[in-house]
Amino acid sequence: MVGSPKKVSPSTRSPKKSSRTLQDLFVQESPHFTITSSSPTSGNEELLSTISYCTFVFTFTDPSESPAQRDSKRLQLTRLVSILKSSKKAVHGKVLVALVTMISANLFRPLPPPSSPSAITDLPEEDDPISVFSPLWSHLQIVYEILLKLVNSTEQKMLRECMDHSFLRNLLALFQSEDPRERETLKNVYHKMYSKFICDRSLMRKSMTEVLLNYVFETEKHPGIAELLEIWGTIINGFTVPLKEEHKLFLMRVLIPLHKTKGMQVYHRQLAYCVSQFVQKEPMLGGVVVRGILRYWPVTNCQKEILLIGELEDLVENLDPDQYRKLALPLCTQITKCINSWNSQVAERALYVWNNEQFVKMALIGTVEVFNVIVEGMEKNLKWHWSKSVRQLTESVKVMLEEMDPDLYSKGLMDMEAKESMAHQEDIKRKKRWERIELEAAKNQFLNPQRYIRVSY
Repeated sequence: MVGSPKKVSPSTRSPKKSSRTLQDLFVQESPHFTITSSSPTSGNEELLSTISYCTFVFTFTDPSESPAQRDSKRLQLTRLVSILKSSKKAVHGKVLVALVTMISANLFRPLPPPSSPSAITDLPEEDDPISVFSPLWSHLQIVYEILLKLVNSTEQKMLRECMDHSFLRNLLALFQSEDPRERETLKNVYHKMYSKFICDRSLMRKSMTEVLLNYVFETEKHPGIAELLEIWGTIINGFTVPLKEEHKLFLMRVLIPLHKTKGMQVYHRQLAYCVSQFVQKEPMLGGVVVRGILRYWPVTNCQKEILLIGELEDLVENLDPDQYRKLALPLCTQITKCINSWNSQVAERALYVWNNEQFVKMALIGTVEVFNVIVEGMEKNLKWHWSKSVRQLTESVKVMLEEMDPDLYSKGLMDMEAKESMAHQEDIKRKKRWERIELEAAKNQFLNPQRYIRVSY
């Protein structure tokens, strides 16, 4: 297929030819693939031959594969990229079909099983635990570059003839690759295709939604959730107001449940951005989001708690003020529970929420019941918390609240003392009841001693 270099006779070059065709560029970039006649068909055949050569896939694990052959394929792929970038004319016809076939052969492959299928991280998002670098990347990177060039430079109608729904589904499946380089590149390509394939946007959104639902309710194993949510972030940013019912359902049925998974830390930044976009567009959705997050609040995962406290604080900034009174009690109750957490990081993060003016405004607008919850949490921390820094922060917040409304804080203290007194009286009554029960049980045992039946084996 690859012959020895040949010189092109000057007679074969036409001086009248001013535009550079794809075949001319191919000859220039690939001197050992010379065209021996002026026929454009010959140039097409050479180009198609190179594309066909690049269709062969190397596994990089088979010992029979020659490193020289791998390097040769990488060189041919690089030359194809150079030709596509240099050409001023769009690729079409047989060349486009051949390129898409070559791309499909290289990209759509069986992905290896997860290297750590049960790995769930409690680490911050930057310490991604599932980053495995594929040896195929030296070829895949160039193939993705060719695909991106085709998407950018080819008309949508022509692309759509070669890249059908099956192609889009196969491309989406590649987000399960554990190589972060591939997922990052794939994210850019898929988003470009979403922008270009206007008629297929609904299908692409539906397909991505199915992947997210499967992750939340079935497997909780998928390396590419962060990248998919990043694509969704740009899509949601383009939604018009008022939001369609379909989009609101996506928020309630997909985005909010994504807060409950064990691996949420890996994609929380992207998830929080998507949710905030919805609330910014329609602040009335803030109540649904806050209640949803509180419903999925973690019990033992401190890192998730810290992330969710930050997300709630950001959401308060965009809430409709009319919702303050309804959300004050559940929101302040959860923040107070976090303030009383034995984990000092969670407690400190919750205390810093009181630096947020909107949160303080919401707490003060709330009823006396809300303030009583806050006062009780503060006093409990000052009395029982083991961390000195937490107690110091709590004292600062207490001083701030007393200065804002001293009468309300004093009333909260009185209500707390009354509540503790009632609880103490109930505890005394309960102990007396147990004592009577134990006394009656002892009398019955004395009057009716238990008879044991001897069983012989």
